[in-house]
Amino acid sequence: MASRRILEPVVSPNAQEQFHGESLKSCSVPGFVLSECRYPPNFETPMHAHERALLCLAVEGGYTARYGPKTCTCEPSSLLFHAPNEMHSVHFQNSGGRFFIIEIEQWWLERAREQGAVIDFSSDFKSGSLAMFGMNLYQEFLSMDEISPLIVEGLMLAIIGKASRHASADATSRPPRWLEQARQLMRDRFTETLTLAEIARNVGVSPSYLAQMFHKHYFTTVGGYIRQLRLEFACREMAASDAPLCEIALAAGFSDQSHLSRLFKRHMGIAPARYRESFAGPKRKG
Repeated sequence: MASRRILEPVVSPNAQEQFHGESLKSCSVPGFVLSECRYPPNFETPMHAHERALLCLAVEGGYTARYGPKTCTCEPSSLLFHAPNEMHSVHFQNSGGRFFIIEIEQWWLERAREQGAVIDFSSDFKSGSLAMFGMNLYQEFLSMDEISPLIVEGLMLAIIGKASRHASADATSRPPRWLEQARQLMRDRFTETLTLAEIARNVGVSPSYLAQMFHKHYFTTVGGYIRQLRLEFACREMAASDAPLCEIALAAGFSDQSHLSRLFKRHMGIAPARYRESFAGPKRKG
């Protein structure tokens, strides 16, 4: 009976006011409140703050977020961590958007802090392993069951741990300009068959130095990063279109549908077809 109570939907009369959007679904597990909200085209929230820390995953639509002195433009699969009580606002682009929002209880953050340094200032994370963890968490949210609280907490520990490491690295050592250029080249051309030598030649360094510095600053390999970009692209396409999986696989840069399916299941823990089915439910209902 306890597990059923944990998974009951959260009925909050001020959910729309709290997140300034249309509440699609909300539920709670120990330490977290999970919500999905939809926003109309060109909608802008007022400057506001929340008592709890928030982790926000962009599910659909592009937007610009302002927090503190910083402004960032994000696309689907971007993650934002908002510190408690920090003023921020979000402006959605022409297509509007959907957010998956995780409210984090303070007691849970304090317990995590006992095990190591925990991020305590707002930061944004565009793609990479953090985005994949966020999408795994969203997938769990769409099909909650009695095991979900354990999975949610495990994924949140992984997200907070990696976010804290990234934020610490950013605070002490910014990537050199050429390395940021290399990463942008990968974002622009991830569907192509890029080689380490070609990327290195474009930014004027040796392949071995590029590989070393990329792993130091971004905590993944060049090949792993390109694979993550392709999987994120595939996730967005499966959520937003009815294109056949074979077409999505080729458009993302995979050799064929079986290549996509094999890697997708390994990294997302679910087959592409099942991911699309569960993702389509809330979209069609909404």
